[in-house]
Amino acid sequence: MLRFGVSSIALLALVVSACGHAPPPPAASPDDLIPVGAPAPDFIARAHDGTNVHLSDLRGHDVVLYFYPKDDTTGCTKEACSFRDSWERLQAAGVVVLGVSTQDSVSHTAFATKYKLPFPLLPDPQGEIAGKYHVPLANGLARRVTYLIDKEGRVAHVWPRVNPEGHAGEIFAALPPA
Repeated sequence: MLRFGVSSIALLALVVSACGHAPPPPAASPDDLIPVGAPAPDFIARAHDGTNVHLSDLRGHDVVLYFYPKDDTTGCTKEACSFRDSWERLQAAGVVVLGVSTQDSVSHTAFATKYKLPFPLLPDPQGEIAGKYHVPLANGLARRVTYLIDKEGRVAHVWPRVNPEGHAGEIFAALPPA
């Protein structure tokens, strides 16, 4: 039989309380994210459709790398559908769109199928890609942050606090002239 004194029980309660109720990390700020002009960290990921995505293979294209919290939620659906609805214009501009969240391929596939998303969704269950881009996770979910990566593989623009409605329009405004 284990014996605990009053101070041991108080310490145990403090540890349990602190671990179970940690405050979420602060919202991403421009100072915490990869700065404009810096090289975009390379990664390899298997998209929801089974294709391998290697960021360095996308040189020569502008890349929208957007992090979002969760498939099939109101804000995330609005953001993804904003890109979907602008897909022809994005394609004409030579822009590659990659969505990243911590859900798995099964969740991403259902989300992409339901909303007819024409671009890859990248599972990041361990937060490895988010970590490379300094995107905070709260309760295992990525904050809504977008990076525009230029044709040379450098960060061209960062949106640390994304409004999911009309986000594709902000992307077009930030693209260099053709």
